[in-house]
Amino acid sequence: MSVSTRWIDIPAGNDSFGGYLALPKGGKGPGIVIVQEIFGVNGHIRDVVEQYALDGYVAIAPDVFWRTQPRVELDYVGADRDKGIELLQKTDPKLAAQDIAATAAVLRKLPECTGKVAAIGYCFGGRLAYLAAAEGALDAAVSYYGGGIQNALDVAGKVTVPIQFHYAELDHAIPLDAVDQVKASFAGRNNAEFHLYPKAEHGFNCSVRASYNQHASALAHGRTLAFLAEHL
Repeated sequence: MSVSTRWIDIPAGNDSFGGYLALPKGGKGPGIVIVQEIFGVNGHIRDVVEQYALDGYVAIAPDVFWRTQPRVELDYVGADRDKGIELLQKTDPKLAAQDIAATAAVLRKLPECTGKVAAIGYCFGGRLAYLAAAEGALDAAVSYYGGGIQNALDVAGKVTVPIQFHYAELDHAIPLDAVDQVKASFAGRNNAEFHLYPKAEHGFNCSVRASYNQHASALAHGRTLAFLAEHL
């Protein structure tokens, strides 16, 4: 592998939590915070971190569930899925968004991070990337099928950095009217772009899920890289 990886500690008040860090070949680049789904920093999320390091970024995935169950790694079905939902219900999104901000701050201080810092989040992580952007913690944000954003539009006006949204046409968790609500909140502004993937389902980017859609995933990844190249 042409990237190097390690876990690092991220300060949080009088405590700290872990983040899975990957450095690109050559060791330096702009920063990206990869924000997990409800399944922890599992093998897939680590693969995503390493993929963006291969793309030339200093990438890190913070352990969002550290307050409840540190370093949890879950599968996508059965009891593991139920556990992920339980952990989600025990997690305060505001505190988790603060953790994203803290991770971005640590990235900015790393000597390997040579540029701006963005966040890319998936599902619950997509909402956290949006919330962290609203707090001014990021230079750009990308949300893949961000669940619940339509219920947090009171802070949409605070998102002044470039933001990119990816939605699935057949998402069982995010109906199209919810997508329309998010779009409407950014109407008349030039900092948001939206992409809808026909025939794709929730989780289409994850290659180990039954809902994986190779075409949508590849198209979204290309669009994300173009977005990052423009804004970082």
